[in-house]
Amino acid sequence: MQRVKLDRIDRQILRDLQNRGRITNVELASRAGISAPPCLRRVRALEEAGYIRGYHADIDPKMMGYHITVFAQVGLNSQAEADLEAFESEVTQLPEVRECHMLAGETDFLLKIVAKDWESYEEFLTTKLTPADNVNHVKSALSFRSAKHRPGVPIPVHGGDADEEG
Repeated sequence: MQRVKLDRIDRQILRDLQNRGRITNVELASRAGISAPPCLRRVRALEEAGYIRGYHADIDPKMMGYHITVFAQVGLNSQAEADLEAFESEVTQLPEVRECHMLAGETDFLLKIVAKDWESYEEFLTTKLTPADNVNHVKSALSFRSAKHRPGVPIPVHGGDADEEG
């Protein structure tokens, strides 16, 4: 994976793709101030360098029947690297777990979990998460609503701090 030194055009391309993943190459090139062929080459180079990890649709969980979002703080019995990796490997196999973050502090992992209803979360908790190897405790926090959901990161286009995203 080669490293690409990001210039203003690359940052504009990344910001536009992050905000509007279905933007056409022609519109993307126009917004970046370049023609379509070099824009496509830049996008490919950004993909190959690992800046762009993939493309996806942002699906509304409730429209798919997932009415519950829970943030679970998981404490493990052992924090040996092999045990941490084993837990990470196990939770990546659970489709209800949408995010898994290893933390420093009292909690070892923070999981974002979706469920169709409270009963299905309880079943997930008691049959899959709590009995998992090395799990010591789980503290669940039910999310009532989300005020902001913005994937990705702030991307400055003109250098310095992150510009207002457009």
